[in-house]
Amino acid sequence: MQTSNGRITKDGIRIHEPADFAGMHVAGRLAAQILDDIAEHVFPGQTTGELDRLIEQWVGDAGATSATIGYKGYKHASCISVNHVVCHGIPGDKKLKDGDILNIDVTVIVDGWFGDTSRMYVAGNLARKPERLIQVTHDALMKGIEAAKPGNTFGDIGHAIQTYVESNRMSVVRDFCGHGLGRVFHAPPNVVHYGRPGTGPMLEEGMFFTIEPMVNLGRPDTKVLADDWTAVTRDKSLSAQFEHSIGITADGADIFTLSPGGRFHPTYNV
Repeated sequence: MQTSNGRITKDGIRIHEPADFAGMHVAGRLAAQILDDIAEHVFPGQTTGELDRLIEQWVGDAGATSATIGYKGYKHASCISVNHVVCHGIPGDKKLKDGDILNIDVTVIVDGWFGDTSRMYVAGNLARKPERLIQVTHDALMKGIEAAKPGNTFGDIGHAIQTYVESNRMSVVRDFCGHGLGRVFHAPPNVVHYGRPGTGPMLEEGMFFTIEPMVNLGRPDTKVLADDWTAVTRDKSLSAQFEHSIGITADGADIFTLSPGGRFHPTYNV
């Protein structure tokens, strides 16, 4: 789909044309459908490498392109982050154990548009503490999206997420953030998941970006392992993340990555 270039704000944020929303919906729906389809393959004994193999196959079958394969040397079609891995977990041969929680993050390119989303899964039985972590993280994302409307600021989004998470005695990771996207994978702005109301750039109709809070049961501190990708909690506490790609409309946020099957939350079948 062709598009005009739109305009760039003083903060470097692209304002997209109304016609551009259609392309983002197509890309976002494919990414979300892949995450729907992978759910039944998450179980104790499964490897994260096999999950990634399936994802790569489905991206190709759809005639799309993986945005992550070849990105800064990355070799996989997904990031799969298990338990205390905060983000950018590399798929491999390690088998999932009963009770493991994991985030699967997929970005596809369809007709030049990027669809980027992640959500949580559970292998086997879900214990009470990780269940609460997953719920708080999910709800924090949705509170951030509620604050994403013209006239508010990016600080309002971060504040909504931070205050909710901290009211539940959990912590928001500060070392990673959401980002602008569209016909590029990463663009301004950086969408941080903490902040003060009324700070940061003003939200305008036509902005496209991700909101993807990472929430830890313990402290917010992280470290990146020797592979230069995998980020983990320093205190080895559990971490969870949910991510949607959205576009700002006249009255709020248009979510590009809604789950076609209503499977965005891992307890959809309970």
